[in-house]
Amino acid sequence: MTKTPRRPTNPLDAAEALFKQQKKVSAPAIERPALPNTKELVSLRIDSDILAYFQEDGPGWQDRINDTLRLAMKDKG
Repeated sequence: MTKTPRRPTNPLDAAEALFKQQKKVSAPAIERPALPNTKELVSLRIDSDILAYFQEDGPGWQDRINDTLRLAMKDKG
């Protein structure tokens, strides 16, 4: 039976092996079905005059935009 030396024969190679970049194995993405009536955080670019229109009535402007988009969706389908 061959004995592995307690200390590496070349300390530089041993040190480099310790700090060598390891390939990370990422877990596969799990696609989950969207839950009905849940809100999702998104980034959306809209014209500044449209944003001002919805914000001029104060808080709740995001809900007003959502309601308007929902109406447009229902009108189309």
